[in-house]
Amino acid sequence: MHHSLEYLEGLKKRGIHLSLGPISRLLDRLGNPQDEYKTVLIGGTNGKGSTAAVLSSILAKEGVQVGLYTSPHLCDFRERIRVNGRMIEEEMLCSLIDKVREKAIEDVTYFEYATALAFLYFSQCRVDIAVVEVGMGGRLDATNLVSPEVSIITNISLEHQEYLGGDLESIAREKGGIIKKGGICITAATRRRVIDTLEGICRQRGAGLYRIGRDIRVRMSAKGSFSYYGINKRYNGLTLSLTGRHQIANAALALAAVDLLAGKGVNIRDTSVIEGLRCVRWEGRLEIISHDPRIVLDGAHNPAGISVLCNALVADFSYRRLIFVFGALRDKDYFGMLKRLLPLADILILTRPKEERAAPVEDLLSATAPYHDHVEVIGNSEEALARARSLAGGDDLICVTGSLYLVGEIKRTATARELERQKKE
Repeated sequence: MHHSLEYLEGLKKRGIHLSLGPISRLLDRLGNPQDEYKTVLIGGTNGKGSTAAVLSSILAKEGVQVGLYTSPHLCDFRERIRVNGRMIEEEMLCSLIDKVREKAIEDVTYFEYATALAFLYFSQCRVDIAVVEVGMGGRLDATNLVSPEVSIITNISLEHQEYLGGDLESIAREKGGIIKKGGICITAATRRRVIDTLEGICRQRGAGLYRIGRDIRVRMSAKGSFSYYGINKRYNGLTLSLTGRHQIANAALALAAVDLLAGKGVNIRDTSVIEGLRCVRWEGRLEIISHDPRIVLDGAHNPAGISVLCNALVADFSYRRLIFVFGALRDKDYFGMLKRLLPLADILILTRPKEERAAPVEDLLSATAPYHDHVEVIGNSEEALARARSLAGGDDLICVTGSLYLVGEIKRTATARELERQKKE
């Protein structure tokens, strides 16, 4: 590994601190590259990455230079920073790391550093618009130093309580921190308390709030296509390449952003919208990586995300038995996740991603108490997947979930295994 990349990895030891001082001073010293292009900022609990991927896919089809910044990555840090769908080249990344390092006088965290790298790269590539996914929360997240044309808050459920507060309102307030004075916010949130909180913030800041289900409607057709009835635009007979009905809500948020960007001088043709939706790729969300046996990866990492996954497995997949390989981070609500998974699971294999913040398998096991008879514990994720493969019959389905870190690890080993297999043939 290049020494610049090693340095970046080493920053993980600094942990997480939510405060905008250090990153805003760092960006200042770099000449505030984030002010050189338009941005769309996307926060919320679940679906941020998918919404960002859909929007950037549509913009790229239109032919505008579009930057995409997401986190975490699955296999390679470079996935976090893309322009027109292409990851940043390694040499470019290393030279930017060195450049930021010269200007980083005070301690910045791994995520803050990554954010500065993205903003700098986008300015060097002269992007017209950057689609930026919030890391954690919103108000104090490093990404909140942009001045977005549109802010999107996908949905809000309890998560990261030790950083964001213990109840829905306080989490909604943190996430609502990305709504700017006189700005525009689009949300797919459905819970009354969350909507009330967001409406309060918008009133205070003189911002407009557009809601999926009220101002923007989506209609599904029997054939799996859908129609969008928006603020100024309508689209009929759209198809989305991402699996799962929940992705339609994410697509609707992206379409609402397209709708509102038109009012800010970014006009997008209907053909770009149709093509962008049809071609979008987003790894690690109901992603099938093998057909024999069938293995699907999904990065759901909180109870709301797991509920959505379970609904999708029932609605969009058929199988005889369902085998889960599950691992999670310590600070996540794995009790809540397992409570939703277990009723569907024929077999559950608990494992632990190689990440400092991962929950020990013993802790996960204690959360499966009433269901012990079909639970196995295998600490190493590669071995856990191998065990799942050996148990799976031809019409069984293996689902790896609980953490994007776990999904990334499994994806890396599965890809390596696939390459080996092809070599032998």
